[in-house]
Amino acid sequence: MVRQPADHTGSVEAYDPARGWGTIVGDDGEVLGFHCTQIADGSRTIPVGAPVRYERVPAHLGKWEAAWVTTAECI
Repeated sequence: MVRQPADHTGSVEAYDPARGWGTIVGDDGEVLGFHCTQIADGSRTIPVGAPVRYERVPAHLGKWEAAWVTTAECI
């Protein structure tokens, strides 16, 4: 299966490397959480303020989260 490019853009608002959780603010103002396992390059870390592309996917309890997070350098 060929992975399609992520269709949303935004920036990393916060990231806690000890827990592996962070938040992204989309260009549309939506705030989504993400886990370090969703960082596409496998690095498990991402700088706060980094511009990113991501996919919006269903999460637990009817919420949404960011997946396949890619920094602008990887685009």
